[in-house]
Amino acid sequence: MAATTVYKEPAPLVDRENPLESMMSRFNVATEILGLDDETYEVLKAPDKQVIVHIPVTMDNGKVRVFEGYRVVHNTILGPSKGGIRYDKNVHLDEVKALAAWMTWKCAVVDLPYGGAKGGIICDPTTMSAGEIERLTRGYTMAMKDVFGPDRDIPAPDMGTGPREMAWLMDEFSKTVGATSPAVVTGKPLVMGGSLGRTEATGRGVMVSALAAMKKLGMDPKQASAAVQGFGNVGSWAAKLLSEQGLRIKCISDVSGAYWNEAGINIDDAVAYKNAHKGRLDGFTGAVLMENADDLLTTDVDVLVPAAVEDVITEHNAHDIKAKLIVEGANGPTAASADPIINEKGIMVVPDILANSGGVTVSYFEWVQNRQGFKWTEEMVTERADRIMSDAFEKVYATSQKYKVPMRIAAYVVAIDKVAQTYKFRGGF
Repeated sequence: MAATTVYKEPAPLVDRENPLESMMSRFNVATEILGLDDETYEVLKAPDKQVIVHIPVTMDNGKVRVFEGYRVVHNTILGPSKGGIRYDKNVHLDEVKALAAWMTWKCAVVDLPYGGAKGGIICDPTTMSAGEIERLTRGYTMAMKDVFGPDRDIPAPDMGTGPREMAWLMDEFSKTVGATSPAVVTGKPLVMGGSLGRTEATGRGVMVSALAAMKKLGMDPKQASAAVQGFGNVGSWAAKLLSEQGLRIKCISDVSGAYWNEAGINIDDAVAYKNAHKGRLDGFTGAVLMENADDLLTTDVDVLVPAAVEDVITEHNAHDIKAKLIVEGANGPTAASADPIINEKGIMVVPDILANSGGVTVSYFEWVQNRQGFKWTEEMVTERADRIMSDAFEKVYATSQKYKVPMRIAAYVVAIDKVAQTYKFRGGF
């Protein structure tokens, strides 16, 4: 992987199933299993804080344009809230609320001392200059200066943002407090306190989760095949690391289409091609371009890794999925309406709030290093992240066996139970 690759969190799209409703449907099932009391249910289902700001930005043409931005803090009972900031023209409040709640459950399921948050600005960064994006980022930071803080709310990159934007955010926030404050944000450039191992962390977590699930299913990685939807940061790293474990990656895809090779795709070649062609697989000759990219989801493989966008597995195509194992690299790739079909087919799903939590785990490590003023080795980061992911998988798997529920519901049960118990120990509301 080229050194210039930057981390982008897996990101859902909108205008399919409402992401908030999808999250709440799973939340409701888990709370019923736990027998959660009405008071705690009411507290956990709603975010603690929703902040809407309007940011005036002087554009390169001299005109002032006003952008709408959001920050939703879902919960902070476990610690400061944590979550990315996305720049996208389709950002809307329900999406941000759902993502903030997912972050609460994601942090709880891997036992991090964080609550969940998410932020976003309605904009199209692909049409904006670097100067315009910088002014927007600094304006957003100033508008959120009373929300952000190393002990309050810690943002990170997401769709449309990366280390560059996090560097600007850290610099602007540092000005407001009169001191350099690296721990206010994660996903920074390495020279500014970013962590080694962060770029590949989410994809690596997908790999660790996949291997753990395959062991439970009695599947030999060296005899198994996989398809990976999405070849951005998460998908490309997941494909690379899974192939290194012996899996034959038959199919990969990006916005240009899906590429199939029955004998297995050389992932290093695909990554090199992508990096040399503006991040796209257009024209890649190591596989055959499929007529319909969506067919990737129903190809004859053992492991399916949806690592692109939200709601790609639905009630319309779930019946045709042949994989025995689905490991979710993206946030919300499976619509709630598809869950009963997948469960009936006996397909194991390692859900998003577990499978893609490797990213926030290493973000946590970055925050810890910043607060310590000490840098860990990449080996230390990787070893500790792998252990956290493995321990979380085992706990969720044991919960699924205890309650005889799918892994997705078990992950919600583990997360909600941790948060609910903390409320009780801290003395209620």
